[in-house]
Amino acid sequence: MIRLQNIRLPLDYHEQDLRSAAAKKLRISADSVLSLKIRRRSVDARKRNAVSFLFSLDLETAQEQKLLEIFARDNDVLHVAETPYTVHKCTHPVRPVVVGFGPAGMFAAYVLAKAGLRPIVLERGCAVEERMEKVRKFRENGILDTECNIQFGEGGAGTFSDGKLHTGIKDPRIRFVLETFAQCGAPEEILWQAKPHIGTDRLTGTVRNLRAKIIDLGGEVRFSAKLTGYTERDGRLTAVQYVQNGEEHEIPTDHAIFALGHSARDTMQHLWEKGLPLAQKPFAMGVRIEHLQADMNRALYGASAGHPALGAADYKLAVHLPNGRSLYTFCMCPGGEVVAAASEEGMLAVNGMSHFARNGRNANSALLVGLHPEDFPDEHPLSGMRMQQELERAAFAAGGGNYAAPVIRVGDFLLRRESDHFGKVTPTYIPDTTFASPDRYLPDFMCETLRLGITAMDRKLRGFADPDAVLTGVESRSSSPVRMLRNEEYQSIAVHGLYPCGEGAGYAGGITSAAVDGIRCAEAVLKETGGTNSCRI
Repeated sequence: MIRLQNIRLPLDYHEQDLRSAAAKKLRISADSVLSLKIRRRSVDARKRNAVSFLFSLDLETAQEQKLLEIFARDNDVLHVAETPYTVHKCTHPVRPVVVGFGPAGMFAAYVLAKAGLRPIVLERGCAVEERMEKVRKFRENGILDTECNIQFGEGGAGTFSDGKLHTGIKDPRIRFVLETFAQCGAPEEILWQAKPHIGTDRLTGTVRNLRAKIIDLGGEVRFSAKLTGYTERDGRLTAVQYVQNGEEHEIPTDHAIFALGHSARDTMQHLWEKGLPLAQKPFAMGVRIEHLQADMNRALYGASAGHPALGAADYKLAVHLPNGRSLYTFCMCPGGEVVAAASEEGMLAVNGMSHFARNGRNANSALLVGLHPEDFPDEHPLSGMRMQQELERAAFAAGGGNYAAPVIRVGDFLLRRESDHFGKVTPTYIPDTTFASPDRYLPDFMCETLRLGITAMDRKLRGFADPDAVLTGVESRSSSPVRMLRNEEYQSIAVHGLYPCGEGAGYAGGITSAAVDGIRCAEAVLKETGGTNSCRI
């Protein structure tokens, strides 16, 4: 198969234009192209008034070998040979356990189930159907279920997000992740979009279908099942304990993948008390910023803004500042909303969410200050986690309680004054908001970095510092501030057979990278039990 890269077409291209462009590039007739599919499509908006699409195309032709010789020096003409990711069957007398059913846990369980090991999954939250109802009640009434919410439950924290699948890592397993999501009901476009996303409205059904696949393969998923401990003998795992419906249970096992997620603070505290090796890890906190999506579309796409082929514009910004700090945007949600993401009573956290259509009035993004262990209160491994909790309590108080979020207009924040009205941008957060500056709930160095960074980002993206843009706090759950130490075999450095995994363990950041880490941990279990696998290259 031949892969053509950097094929440029206008926004109004038609299907036949792809074949014509491929044939023109290779200097062959369109009839000579036997098959053609889009491998990747991205938006090139470097020239705002001449926005276009860039394609990578995979094609088959009877002249493949000859063409590869002719274009041997052309970096945009490549030979590709793909091998599907496969998992070979293996046997083991003891069922493995997967703790957590977010992206890492789902894909770890799926690979183990495909191998025939019949994994048992423990998820502290609810199945996605019940979870959606609990999230709805919290947003409408401020009634928080601390065991099933935007952080905990089937699908993990990413279920209530934009469902972004693009990642900074490069790994052959990514294609398997995308294909699996598509098989489970995610839009087919995720297989070729440069920045694929599923959207919360499509994610809920997708994770439900993936659960069904795991069960069909012999796996088992136990909801409202919270890990309470593990036992080991001579440094080897022998069992895990959990509580469900108020009753304690134990599962004998010699392999357990701990894919806890980044918000299982009580579990992390318990693991520390048991002596599991943990370490501090850099992370980031800040606020959410909201603009009118139409303004972002114009800023990024110029005269092409509003073209139906483009949809809502997205951005990604990062600045290094004179105070030695960095500020960056994260989890940008075009046409989305800011959502209540608390998981503990008396604390307030926010996140961003979009539906697949991304057709809401506002754009929002996390605006994060990079934090390092030297910023933490002390040297305790859980110090970063405790710092999160402290700022969430402060944000809860600044909002006036009952999970109302503190908000401020950007113009007022930059001028160091409180807001008393909204301009053209009104916040999307519910259940309620209260005017309060980040100065009330964030440390001075974070507020200074936000002020310097917003101004610097406006020089990169005109309108970013719009006085009517809205800041909502606190965005505290971007990643885990703790790392569960593991060795090259993906096992805890202290307990053989215990596999720290995914974002909560400090080894991933986002849906796709967490899913990939789940696959890697499952592969490590298979290696221990005699199974094998092969990756798509």
